[in-house]
Amino acid sequence: MRTLALDIGNTAVKYGCFEGDVLLETAVLPAVEQVNTLLARLTPQHVVVSSVAEDTGRWAQQWQQLVRGRVLEFVPATTSLPIRNAYATPHTLGADRLAAAAGAAWFWPGQSTLIIDAGTAIKCDWVEDGRTFRGGSIAPGLRLRFEALHTFTGRLPLVAMPTDTAAPVTLTGDDTQAAIRSGVLNGAVAEVNGFIDAYQAQNPGLRVVLAGGDAGFFQPRLKGRIFVIPELVLIGLHRILVHNVEN
Repeated sequence: MRTLALDIGNTAVKYGCFEGDVLLETAVLPAVEQVNTLLARLTPQHVVVSSVAEDTGRWAQQWQQLVRGRVLEFVPATTSLPIRNAYATPHTLGADRLAAAAGAAWFWPGQSTLIIDAGTAIKCDWVEDGRTFRGGSIAPGLRLRFEALHTFTGRLPLVAMPTDTAAPVTLTGDDTQAAIRSGVLNGAVAEVNGFIDAYQAQNPGLRVVLAGGDAGFFQPRLKGRIFVIPELVLIGLHRILVHNVEN
């Protein structure tokens, strides 16, 4: 069975094409209008679409005319899931967080995982025993932190992310830009490592999985054994689609 998972963001569309459970192809489209061409080329039997940016109803209706199977709109509060959602306000829950949880539960059934999704926001989410999404934390991502220091102060400059994300970050900045880099980057690493320590203290044997656009920065700086799965959200969307098609 060939499926297509679509994750519509604020500025682009990430997609993953699966044959069975094998991820055949993944990339980013600059505009949602390009999905029609993608469907014609990949000819998936079923499609799942998720968005944290906009309503997907009109797109789903359009794509249904091009797909011989099902086009599933993933809505965290109502879509049937392969895991239990214990979030107190499911109607406010970001689809990407729940999709990542479904992906982690599929990789490690029966095992607790902590998902660190480092992108526009840094999200740390706990999946208990591979069965239940419990929730977690949301904090500004690296670029948001740089931008906030510049926007909400009178004189602090806007500092860009380092182009070489593997380069060491000086602990003690000896000028303002270096001090901002240390505060944002070293501070974010210390914050995430603190979450890892706290969750592992409560859940011995907890697995930690890292995803998101800034995963490459965090990977060498986090404590312990870290599993890096950049396409975890797409994999989770695929598993949600399979669950709905088969049930």
